[in-house]
Amino acid sequence: MKDQLEALVAQMYSSGILYSEAVREFKKRFLMNVLQQNRGNQCKAARELGMHRNTLSRTIAELKLDVRQFREGGRRPVRSEKPPVIDKQKLVR
Repeated sequence: MKDQLEALVAQMYSSGILYSEAVREFKKRFLMNVLQQNRGNQCKAARELGMHRNTLSRTIAELKLDVRQFREGGRRPVRSEKPPVIDKQKLVR
């Protein structure tokens, strides 16, 4: 893997990519990969990355990443939209 990284860095340098662009692209790809593995769950991703969730959220915003693409089925429903919970013990009596 180290050889692949060295080759990639050499290729990026020879093609004139600026350091800031390379770092931004690396961060973007790295975070996208971890977020995809955690299905968009920022808390779990931050824990795996060894960073605070707020730092991850701020970095996601800075990189203009769309985390929704990694989530299955979108967001959880709002409490008012959830179906009522039926207490089975009360039904038995």
